[in-house]
Amino acid sequence: MSEAYGDDLNTLRRILKENRVLAIVGLSANWHRPSYFAAKYLLEHGYRVIPVNPQYTEVLGQKCYASLREIPEKVDLVDVFRKTTDVMPIAEDAIAIGARVLWQQLGVKNEEAAAKAGAAGLENVMDRCVKIEHGRLFGGLNWVGVNTRVISAKRPRWLAY
Repeated sequence: MSEAYGDDLNTLRRILKENRVLAIVGLSANWHRPSYFAAKYLLEHGYRVIPVNPQYTEVLGQKCYASLREIPEKVDLVDVFRKTTDVMPIAEDAIAIGARVLWQQLGVKNEEAAAKAGAAGLENVMDRCVKIEHGRLFGGLNWVGVNTRVISAKRPRWLAY
């Protein structure tokens, strides 16, 4: 499949229902990073999360790998928290390990990598967040899940002049 999904809710719902082992490329161990929030949420919702980042040996209690090709188990979905220009080699690795889905996070949209992955039989999602889509499609997007108080339009008191 070379089509990239984003607006097809039934397809997004099926992808998130069927693909339970996720390798998150670019997962940070810093609690304030979006990748950390997403991984924590996914772990709490029953997904197997495999961190991929050469800077760490462990993230959120999960063994971290330097690359997708080092992961010793089957990966269903590769979730990319990297710059758009970094996606092609990740897509090639996703193809090599037999992943079923290449998911490019919010702000990440590499059409060429998606086409290559699609030609190899992977489904593609671009410019979407797994955590947000899961919450939206399965009812987990509620006040508690959104109000993290990390991202806010209000100026923190300690910054007030």
